[in-house]
Amino acid sequence: MKNPAKILTHFTKRASDLDWRILLLILLSLTFLTYVSLSSTTTTVFVSISTFTPLKSIFHAPATPNSIPPVRVNPLNGSRIAVCLVGGARRFELTGPSIIERILKVYENSDLYLHSPLDSNAYKLLLLNDAPRIAGVKIFEPKPVPETESEVRVLTPANSPNGIQGLLQYFNLVEGCLTMIQAYQKENNFTYDWIIRTRVDGYWSEPLGPENFIRGRYMVPPGSSYGGLNDRFGVGDYNTSVVALSRLSLIPQLDSAGLTQLNSEAAYKAQFTTQKVQVITKRLPFCIVTDRKYEYPPARFGVPVASLSSPGPLNGAKCRPCKPVCTGSCVGPIMNRLYKGWSWTEWANNTLELCDAHREWENGWEKLFDDVAGKNLPSARKNIRALNMDQCVNGFEKLKKRTAHYDGPRSDKICGLGLKSR
Repeated sequence: MKNPAKILTHFTKRASDLDWRILLLILLSLTFLTYVSLSSTTTTVFVSISTFTPLKSIFHAPATPNSIPPVRVNPLNGSRIAVCLVGGARRFELTGPSIIERILKVYENSDLYLHSPLDSNAYKLLLLNDAPRIAGVKIFEPKPVPETESEVRVLTPANSPNGIQGLLQYFNLVEGCLTMIQAYQKENNFTYDWIIRTRVDGYWSEPLGPENFIRGRYMVPPGSSYGGLNDRFGVGDYNTSVVALSRLSLIPQLDSAGLTQLNSEAAYKAQFTTQKVQVITKRLPFCIVTDRKYEYPPARFGVPVASLSSPGPLNGAKCRPCKPVCTGSCVGPIMNRLYKGWSWTEWANNTLELCDAHREWENGWEKLFDDVAGKNLPSARKNIRALNMDQCVNGFEKLKKRTAHYDGPRSDKICGLGLKSR
């Protein structure tokens, strides 16, 4: 082969007559040929134009950068999911937007079912207009639930603010939501793959992840077990969810099993054991926003109240927006005093910050909430505060039109009850 240096000199003299792109191609080709000629290997080399990035850039547009992250697809987007939302709307201006953003909008095939009592806070439920899909809404005027002999034997009034009647009201909320789901399924000839059951007063700090959906098992949060299982949230496939949500209709079977003096959490656990449904626990990023006052520091059977600013998943523990009075190394000694089978919640690795909740919410709690909630969620709180009667009524009329099955009082009654008391 001729000396490459002489060839390079020859072509350099004629550079002014050649297109620069051809010159670059020749230079790179000569460089490659020189490398091959000096190599001691006898392997035949095949080179395509895509091998050389500089050559490829001459003839083709630049490639898409590899730094763009891949699109994550929710593995449950093909599943039919019912979201059962139960309870009173106490602080729904704080909790509702988090439920919409971090549960309902996470699962595109989810249908919302609301079962809630009429009270002075029910007008806040118009915030559900931001939910993607609404299958059923029932807002009812609370009435006493008849107490059967088996219910009186199985349940205990101890530690329930309203005795056995309070438990029955709560159980009726939960099972009433299941009744709504089953009626909609029958009407439309299908069965849901999964049912999520959560509370109106639950604040979600992060989205509910798909890893919590485990077929054939029912998932609940750890802690706050009160001698049974944490009953503030649950998710499972349709069959396990029917067992979980049948809070009233399974009481006769608990009675037949000889079970007595059960609180809500103990009765909940008994539903699964008598029906042979396996329950697992997973840590979850939500808490129950409460206005109730609790002793601080909590005694052995006391109730710890977490700050919304706590960095870890709170698993349905009681919470409020506050300036925490106990963080870091302060938390361990207090939580270790609690009986683990009662109101205890996970606190390790600095996941928990504690409020002094023996008084009303502190002045300035609004800013504390806004700082924790981020830039989108606080707007609902401000909109509810500025709401007038016409806006409220129009909001509920819109909610009625968007809901497949709506059962509730007149819009002006719901709004009047709330706005007048405010």
